[in-house]
Amino acid sequence: MRLGLKLVLGFFLIVGIAAFFVMRVFVNEVKPGVRQAMESTLVDAANLLAEVAADDLKAGRIADGGFARHVALAQQRDPKAWVWRFQKRSVDYRVTVTDARGTVVFDSQGRDVGRDNSRWNDVYRTLRGEYGARSSPETPGDTAHTVMHVAAPIYDPGDRRTLLGVLTLSQPNRSIEPFIVASQRSILLRGAWLIGISALIGVLMTWWLVRGIGGLNRYAQAVSAGEPVPPPRPRADEIGDLGRALETMRRKLAGKAYVEQYVQSLTHEMKSPLAAIRGAAELLQEPLPEADRQRFARHIQAQEQRLTETIDKLLALAEVEQHGWLQRRERIDAGALVEQVVQAVDARLTPHGVRIHRAPPTGTWAVEGDAFLLRRALGNLLDNALAFSPPDGSVELVVEQADGQVRFIVRDRGPGIPDYAHERVFERFYSLPRPDSGQRSSGLGLPFVREVMRLHGGEASLRNRPEGGAEAVLSLPSV
Repeated sequence: MRLGLKLVLGFFLIVGIAAFFVMRVFVNEVKPGVRQAMESTLVDAANLLAEVAADDLKAGRIADGGFARHVALAQQRDPKAWVWRFQKRSVDYRVTVTDARGTVVFDSQGRDVGRDNSRWNDVYRTLRGEYGARSSPETPGDTAHTVMHVAAPIYDPGDRRTLLGVLTLSQPNRSIEPFIVASQRSILLRGAWLIGISALIGVLMTWWLVRGIGGLNRYAQAVSAGEPVPPPRPRADEIGDLGRALETMRRKLAGKAYVEQYVQSLTHEMKSPLAAIRGAAELLQEPLPEADRQRFARHIQAQEQRLTETIDKLLALAEVEQHGWLQRRERIDAGALVEQVVQAVDARLTPHGVRIHRAPPTGTWAVEGDAFLLRRALGNLLDNALAFSPPDGSVELVVEQADGQVRFIVRDRGPGIPDYAHERVFERFYSLPRPDSGQRSSGLGLPFVREVMRLHGGEASLRNRPEGGAEAVLSLPSV
């Protein structure tokens, strides 16, 4: 989580700084860009008007000739134009004409006639054969509102080498200010959208990365704590490759430790039956009465069965313990599951005279999981109840549902669990002597049941009944 927060903050910081500088560049470039475009149009218009004014200036009628009349009429026009959402209702051009000495001889506004403009940059440079332009305050001292002036030379129509004067075309910059403000606002708005979309993509990407890394972290923490967990979800990227590598490494390390542990456990459990078999085999090599010979042969056969049972159950337990998750899931009807288990153990009930009493379920319930493993787990509980039940006794099997849990309950009428054994009944290789024979089982049935319940997200419990006997309960989430 801390990594995700740092990634998000880092991303927003980078995007914010980059967006700030980019938008600042764009916004700052709008005003000079628009003014440069306006200056270009002023240059074209000034040179056009300079050619139109040449005849009147040469003839000395520039102030009251056709040129002045047409300019005055143009300034009275209402263009009724809509330029990019803004209405234009007047002609903003101002035309000033000076003679060859720089003295104003015509002003479309009638204000500066007779004034010496030869020192102004537009007139001064044009009279010297250069390009003349300037920007000056609209009113003296007002630096916020300026006017752009562009000049063009007026040549004698009969002699293009003779300079008659200068025509200056000017336009207030405030006439294009709405376009500049609108462009800047549009850039800021679209920039904000861009930042928002980029931030959203960044958050989603960060969430995606943090989710993958967080899953790996939780998986690694659980493995370090020795908890059985499923591997990270498959992903077609580097995080997925890392998850698969971690799972492979976990399996190899866990497999090595698991083999070592089981070899030690199996070696310990095999010593007692092997010693019994060896002792009986040595005695059988000596001359013995037929009754003793038969007794020792049966003893060898019993120990062989015990070894076989231990190995088989150890393999079954190892299989479920090695899985951190269920390999197969399906919807299982609880009543059908009980019926299948009872049919499987029916053949073993007759020799003992033990009966199974099944209480009819009060509803139809289902669980989710591996039906094969659940049948074996419930079968182990029935086997235990059968082994500890007195001859001609009964075993009760009940299915009920409460608090979102389906409970499989197996009750017997045997001697129950001694106080000293309560904490150890689910330990591997721990078993109690059977009441009828005094023999012990492999001690692997209940550990197998517990592991199956772990895989299914359920619980297994075993306790004594107040009226005598034991009660085993498997609790599974209902679906």
